[in-house]
Amino acid sequence: MAEIIEIHDLSMPELIPYTNTSELELMQRHGLFIAESPKVIRTALDAGYEPVSMLAERGCITGRAADIAERCADIPIYTADREKLEMLTGYRLTQGLLCAMRRKPVPDITDILAGASRIAVLEGIMNQTNIGAIFRSAAALGIDAVLLTDSCSDPLFRRTVRVSMGTVFQLPWSFIHESSPEYVHTLDAMGFVCAAMALRGNTVPIDDRKLCAEEKIALFFGTEDSGLKPETIGACRYTVKIPMSNGVDSLNVAAASAVAFWEIGKRQY
Repeated sequence: MAEIIEIHDLSMPELIPYTNTSELELMQRHGLFIAESPKVIRTALDAGYEPVSMLAERGCITGRAADIAERCADIPIYTADREKLEMLTGYRLTQGLLCAMRRKPVPDITDILAGASRIAVLEGIMNQTNIGAIFRSAAALGIDAVLLTDSCSDPLFRRTVRVSMGTVFQLPWSFIHESSPEYVHTLDAMGFVCAAMALRGNTVPIDDRKLCAEEKIALFFGTEDSGLKPETIGACRYTVKIPMSNGVDSLNVAAASAVAFWEIGKRQY
């Protein structure tokens, strides 16, 4: 049975992962990340991530997270009422549960791309909500893996994990060094036809028959404000657009990714 520890002192060193310690520090100094909500934590456990401790509202331990407490019987569970936990974390716990978990080594791109035919490449995207939403759409719509340039936000930051509904634990991902256009050529050499989602240059629609018929496709997505680097776009074989109506020129990158994933992946349905 898990060790249930009532929180009386918010300065306990064991609670550091749940305080306002920056997630970057939590990653670099402790090798940890925070998973939030029972569903997300279950998904992480199923994917083999190791729990270190949990923070839970009292009723959650014997209620909706009882199965998690049973699975994690050898780690401490720190508990208090909702108000005290909000004082500790600085925010309201989603469904009353957080779990500090150990990170796994980031795999080499050659390992996660072996056998992949449809991948997403994120260049310089820092918005954690967008990254989480992209992962969720990628997992749901048949994308085999996600690559992030090293200027992107980390996929295991709390908000990203929560927005993704835990799909960051289910979909293979890794970082690729962002040196445009060299990193495009790296994927090209691995047999991927590179397609830049952008409004510049000679674009083809996302449902272009030749594009959708390619055996291996890497779809590139850029930031909300400036999009992909011109060098990246220039190095890609295709520049791709989503046809718009009513004078709208573009979609949010998370919405655009869902449309693109659906169209590119339709041949498998």
